[in-house]
Amino acid sequence: MQWQSGSLWSRLKTQSAHGLRIGALQPIETALEQIDSGGMRFIVRVLAHLSQKEKARRQQARAQQVGMNPTNPFLPYENDLYVCDISPTHLCLLNKFNVVDHHFLIVTRQFEPQENWLTLADFEALTKCLAETDGLAFFNGGKVAGASQPHKHLQVIPYLDGLTAFPIDQLIMLAPAQADGVMRSPLLAFRHAMLPIEMDAKATTLTWQPSAQQLLISYRRLLRAVKISETPDWKGIQTMAYNFLCTRQWMMVVPRSQEKYAGISVNALGFAGSLLVKNQAGLKQLQAIGPMNLLQQVGCSAQ
Repeated sequence: MQWQSGSLWSRLKTQSAHGLRIGALQPIETALEQIDSGGMRFIVRVLAHLSQKEKARRQQARAQQVGMNPTNPFLPYENDLYVCDISPTHLCLLNKFNVVDHHFLIVTRQFEPQENWLTLADFEALTKCLAETDGLAFFNGGKVAGASQPHKHLQVIPYLDGLTAFPIDQLIMLAPAQADGVMRSPLLAFRHAMLPIEMDAKATTLTWQPSAQQLLISYRRLLRAVKISETPDWKGIQTMAYNFLCTRQWMMVVPRSQEKYAGISVNALGFAGSLLVKNQAGLKQLQAIGPMNLLQQVGCSAQ
């Protein structure tokens, strides 16, 4: 289905209902907890049981161990998870193993490594989607940053059911601008950088459509601010793992040193203040470590 302006949200709802009805969409059941840590109230989701996603991940790991090529769920993609075409280079798919309703993916049509830098085409697709569906977009830049698939894709968690922000939003609102013009929060003891997304004074939530080129420039500016070295003309593979987060109001980059700490994996959502643990033992481990300390351990020194 070709892109039709104003139709994304209805397409997400229609295809979600279809995917649930036939079993293509397999939501992950979780229990919700909260932990206060480092000036932020973290949302913690505890798996109710071993999810199909975890089972699939283990099967893929076993296949790699015996020399088999891992399957690519995006090429070809499941037709029952297809939402719409976004552009000549990108399409929209539902996240098969979703924790939040209508969680969707912005996927490159042709294979590109997840470790490739984000491009103008990526930001053109992202701005079209965020213009129609308010929420949190994120990108896990490589396996160390929490990427579970090697095919390049961004993700979007729509705001719905009372969710209008993530815990990190409050810290960003209070973060002062530094000498280099980017914002950093004194409460985040790991390397990070943030920028507001400037909008035309006449823009509204119905006309949110910033320049994709300007977002690309801001993204590269943040990468430099967190000391991630660029490649010539920003071509090819990234030089360091990182997480990228973006809403209609701001964007943020966090470089990564490791994928997990004390057995707890972290992706970009962790830096938004939302974590996932496998069971009650994992929850107790997280409570003992402290979520903010966990982020510090998987991030990089702020110095």
